[in-house]
Amino acid sequence: MEYRRLGASGLVVPALSFGAGTFGGRGELFGAWGDTDVDQARRLVDISLDAGVTMFDTADVYSDGASEEVLGAAIRGRRDRLLLSTKAGLPTGPGPFDAGTGRGRLIAAVEASLKRLGVDHIDLFQLHAFDAYTPVEEVLHALDELVRAGKIRYLGASNFAGWQLMKSLAAADRHGLTRYIAHQVYYSLAGRDYEWELMPLGLAEGVGAVVWSPLGWGRLTGRIRRGQPLPAGSRLHKTAEAGPPVDTEHLYDVVDALDEVAAETGRSVPQIALNWLLTRPTVGTVIVGARNEEQLRQNLGAVGWALTADQLARLDKASALTPPYPYYPYYRLPDFARLNPPAA
Repeated sequence: MEYRRLGASGLVVPALSFGAGTFGGRGELFGAWGDTDVDQARRLVDISLDAGVTMFDTADVYSDGASEEVLGAAIRGRRDRLLLSTKAGLPTGPGPFDAGTGRGRLIAAVEASLKRLGVDHIDLFQLHAFDAYTPVEEVLHALDELVRAGKIRYLGASNFAGWQLMKSLAAADRHGLTRYIAHQVYYSLAGRDYEWELMPLGLAEGVGAVVWSPLGWGRLTGRIRRGQPLPAGSRLHKTAEAGPPVDTEHLYDVVDALDEVAAETGRSVPQIALNWLLTRPTVGTVIVGARNEEQLRQNLGAVGWALTADQLARLDKASALTPPYPYYPYYRLPDFARLNPPAA
């Protein structure tokens, strides 16, 4: 396993992290992802640790908290061997105190996550969404107090827009508060929007990417191809509308390129898609999930080898889209790099 520093911090993370979204199986969405119980989770943690995967990611909304409970039980007795990453901020119920990142909600959310996980601190705590109703200063002061209390080691955000993340970083600097060092983002060969603004921001401000859904919400598994029906067992039958959108023809172009490289390398489509991500600027760790041992071992095969420059270029070309305004006019200029370094 390769290890990297996450953003401009001393936090060392594995190139691949394990996502516990399949743990618990409560609710329609997460039930479609998986229903891994404690015994199964313990086995997946065993395999991950043996392979050098030392970070495990979850959230309070995953299976209504059951993901944290199952993960906590699965890691019992080996807390010192791993990093725990969790998130809060999305609605967890219909009540007035069940959403947002106000001071009271954040403190309560962290205490609840610690209890479900059965630990005394969280290594990486991330806001699951930007709360436009709460001043960023209030959010940052609350998080800073939790860090100083030893309940959180490092801070991150997730799914922030560029201005939201930059406003938060500027406020932290202005008030001498703990900064975000990570941004958990959607990024894949099927969806490269991260590159247009958030990647350059991450490079400039020392914020590392923690990549979620690196296989394009289950679309880059090698089971979805042009001219073939969606496999009967695909979770996309139930979850497609909840995931990132992608144009069907564009997806097929990406899969065609992945198939070509797979034939050349003897690697699987998911392994190539994951390996490509690990070559991208700012990427600190890529979260992989698994409903069983076979899927996990397949994903772990994405490290320890390298794509050639030609293969990377072909994947880049097949997956590239014209960025939106205000980026597209300048990307077309041959001397664009004179003003902007090539982040992507």
